Amino acid sequence: MTMTSLTPDLAELDRQFAAAKAEASELVNGLKESQFNWRPDAHSWSMAECLLHLNIVGDRCVHVLEKTLAEARARGLVGQGPFGYSWLGKWILANTEPPPKRKYRAPHRFTPSYGQPITAVLPTFRHLQEQLALRLEQANGLDLARVKVPAPEAGLLRFNLQLTFAWIAAHQRRHLWQARQVRNHTAFPEAR
Repeated sequence: MTMTSLTPDLAELDRQFAAAKAEASELVNGLKESQFNWRPDAHSWSMAECLLHLNIVGDRCVHVLEKTLAEARARGLVGQGPFGYSWLGKWILANTEPPPKRKYRAPHRFTPSYGQPITAVLPTFRHLQEQLALRLEQANGLDLARVKVPAPEAGLLRFNLQLTFAWIAAHQRRHLWQARQVRNHTAFPEAR
C-alpha cells in the first residue's frame, strides 16, 4: 500500500497491484524449481514463464510511465476524477481479463525464456508491484483521462493514464490466472 492518500480511482488500482503481489507469492509458495518451470504441454507456458512475461511487460510499462508522468507534471496536466473508460477502453479491459476470451501471441520482445529460478522471478515481480504503486503515487492529482501513454507494442495507439494502469492490472490477473491453471493441472508434478 502507498503512503499518501490516493484518489479513489488510484486507490482501487493500488489494491489490485497489492493483490497481484500477494497472489503470486501464494501461488509459488513451497514450489520446487522443477514445478515452477513445468509446462502442461509444448505449446503452453510454465508458471515461471507467466510471471517472467509479466516482469518483462511490467518493466517496460514502469519505464514508459516514469517518463510520461514527469512530462505530464511539467505540462501541468492536473485534474480531478472520477475518471471513466471509453467504449474502446472497456472493450480492451474486457478482452484482457481472465479467463481469456481469445488467445494472443506475445510479441517476441515480451516472450519469456524457459528455465528461470523462483529466486529471480518472484522477487522481481514483487518489486515490480512496488514500482507500480510508486507510479500511482506519482500519478495522483494528474488528469488520468488527458495524460496519454504509448500502449505496449501497439504502434501509434495510446491509452489514457487510467486505462494504462487498469490494463496492467488486468494483464497481470490474466497471466496469474494462467499460472494457476498450470498449478491446478491434473498432471502437475509432485514435489521431489
